[in-house]
Amino acid sequence: MKKLRWLLLVAVCGPFAYAQTPPSTFSANTRFEQLGPQLPTPNTFRTSSGAPGKDYFQNRADYDIKAELDDQNQRITATETITYFNNSTDALTYLWVQLDQNVFRPESIGSMSRTNSINAERGASAGQLDPSANLKAKHYGHNITAVRDAAGKPLRHTINQTMMRIDLPAPLAPGKSVVFGIDWNFNIVDVNKTGARGGYEFFPKDGNYVYEMAQWFPRMCAYDDANGWQNKQFLGQGEFTLIFGNYKVAITVPNDHVVGATGELQNAPQVLTPTQISRWNSAKGKGDKPGENPVVIVTQAEAEAAEKGKPTGKKTWIYKASNVRDFAFASSRKFIWDALNPDVEGKRVWAMSLYPKEANPLWGQYSTRLIAHTLRSYSKRTFTYPYPVAYSVHGPVGGMEYPMMSFNGARPQEDGTYSEGTKNFLILVVIHEVGHNFFPMIVNSDERQWSWMDEGLNSFLEGLACLEWDPDFPAHGIEPQYITDYMKLSPSQQVPIMASSDNIPPNTFGPNAYSKPATGLNILRETIMGRELFDYAFKEYSRRWMFKSPTPADFFRTMEDASGVDLDWFWKGWFYGVQPVDQSLVDVDWFQPASQNPEVTKAEARAAAQARLNTVSRQRDAANKANTVVAQDSTMKDFYNSYDPYAVTEQDKKKYQDYLATLSPDERKMAESGGNFYTLSLKNNGGLPMPVIIRMEFEDGTDSVARFPAEIWRFNDVQIKKVISTSKKVKQWTLDPYSEIADINTDDNAFPPATNKPTRFQLFKQQQQRPGGGAPNPMQQQRQQQQAGQAPAKQGAGKN
Repeated sequence: MKKLRWLLLVAVCGPFAYAQTPPSTFSANTRFEQLGPQLPTPNTFRTSSGAPGKDYFQNRADYDIKAELDDQNQRITATETITYFNNSTDALTYLWVQLDQNVFRPESIGSMSRTNSINAERGASAGQLDPSANLKAKHYGHNITAVRDAAGKPLRHTINQTMMRIDLPAPLAPGKSVVFGIDWNFNIVDVNKTGARGGYEFFPKDGNYVYEMAQWFPRMCAYDDANGWQNKQFLGQGEFTLIFGNYKVAITVPNDHVVGATGELQNAPQVLTPTQISRWNSAKGKGDKPGENPVVIVTQAEAEAAEKGKPTGKKTWIYKASNVRDFAFASSRKFIWDALNPDVEGKRVWAMSLYPKEANPLWGQYSTRLIAHTLRSYSKRTFTYPYPVAYSVHGPVGGMEYPMMSFNGARPQEDGTYSEGTKNFLILVVIHEVGHNFFPMIVNSDERQWSWMDEGLNSFLEGLACLEWDPDFPAHGIEPQYITDYMKLSPSQQVPIMASSDNIPPNTFGPNAYSKPATGLNILRETIMGRELFDYAFKEYSRRWMFKSPTPADFFRTMEDASGVDLDWFWKGWFYGVQPVDQSLVDVDWFQPASQNPEVTKAEARAAAQARLNTVSRQRDAANKANTVVAQDSTMKDFYNSYDPYAVTEQDKKKYQDYLATLSPDERKMAESGGNFYTLSLKNNGGLPMPVIIRMEFEDGTDSVARFPAEIWRFNDVQIKKVISTSKKVKQWTLDPYSEIADINTDDNAFPPATNKPTRFQLFKQQQQRPGGGAPNPMQQQRQQQQAGQAPAKQGAGKN
């Protein structure tokens, strides 16, 4: 502890005193400058506030589609009529259409640009040697058989990989529309062999298929103020850029299939039995009160009977959807179908699940309830869900999203048991994929260019919804401490969040597009902005861009515009950069102010003088003190032998009172407090500035947390000093005590430094591997115990 000569240069601010940073510690940096030219210039299409401008436009396409699913050959044959509306101010001489199925052709850019290598020790599989090997069994891709105008005349068209340009006979003027038709067919891919976002799964035990159909029809490209035509090729990673429209789709399938799709079923009496319609009506609940539990419309027994039978004909299911950007469907005779009609902010919405028996009992218990929960949670934070239905479908696709329709994985073991990880994945993936109805199906960002704008925002809301489902859910995707392993990677192993979707390395796509932006939003909400400001601004962004197409600048600007918080430093560091957060607490100096009170100062001086006299020599000579000359001869004493230099005089007291009279009440309180002043020396080793959060543990067992905004680094982004005053003595200091800022190295966050801890290791016997894989899951273990006559372990033991 050091005594601090009292200087009245300290400003009082609440419980802490802040000493001004000396000019010598200044280090020039640009971390807190505005983004400026890194953002596009505001204009009448997109304003500087982040809102759509007065001239904002978006084109529209309406579709009338007739498609037939060939269950024998796994093939789609279809025709569509598209009405395209040009709402821009430009005359369009051609139109661009997306042919996503062409990505499955071996000669596609997506296939040809995949890299691979051979490991000298482990070798390589056939699939590794030829990544497109599974695409050579059949001719895959869109086979376009006709492109014609409204009168049936052929239209000139050119196919370039996954894009097709249609040349118009005359330019399409602003405010006008054009009608044209396309006929096509294609072979459906096996999802398990290709990793596709849509396709089929074959179940060899019963010889049946589940189809999850997506990117299956020629779709219009977007034309907007930011890009003109967004006709960037589909390479397989960067997803989709689409426009809104109205759909009428007639899907012909074997007459024992159940079909779910984007939109509302138009002809239920023609495709469902009277019993199934009755069940559907009962799922609506009674009166205005929705039912609490899903109602099974197609039972497992009915699905199993269909599995064993053969179709006797065909049925056509007709669906309509308004103001959607895409259309997907699922079809199978294996489907069980359950439904719930919950209230979502005063509006009744259908929550429905389709799944084969292999998904039970997990799916029957959780899927539809999770849909309802997701719609409520997301609506609360954005806008009321506007569509009439939301589906969750189980099949081969692990997780994909479309308007009102999601394909989700998480399948139990064949014996019906499942691990906790499988259950948690079901919760997470249903919430995530149903949540995509909000981003990007309604807030319609450009996925081909900016994956994070839908995946990151959706992952953030997913984490909040998971915790609202179960407060103990492992929502690692939004917690800062779980992104640190990724942020520890060297800059050469990362790309910024703002990187184009197809340029993100596949092995880091998850943290880059999902976890890092989601975690960043959670840091904004919990640590930088606070919940109230963040929630208001996020909802404002969602409402502004509902059924519109925002860019990153629109998001950044709206978050600042609606909150009044300058976040450019955060966007620059977290979204445009790859530097990590790494703060360290280098040193702490302890001071106490030197008192001006003579009663205190002279007592301290007396004690110090007496301590200096207490030498070993004087201790040993103490017994001989009476034999000294002065002790034996009083004539050798004078004034100074009785003088006490540490006695408090009246003059001392007056001088002290005169000093106090010059102080303000706050200054006098601090001068007389006898408090403690600590100078913290902090370093920003990682480069990315963040708020400084410091926990103080006091000698009396209590603690307190001090928070300083990230702007504390604006004059020196490398090292700073900060003075904190306390009335109690601090025994331990800890930076980022609650893991809020994604600090990649917490070993240097404590002062005094934490003592070394031993590295523990596990002592074990060699065990033979369990036949068929790893250890049984807990549900299987309990069954084995019951079969052996043992009492099963209490469920939930060891959990809070």
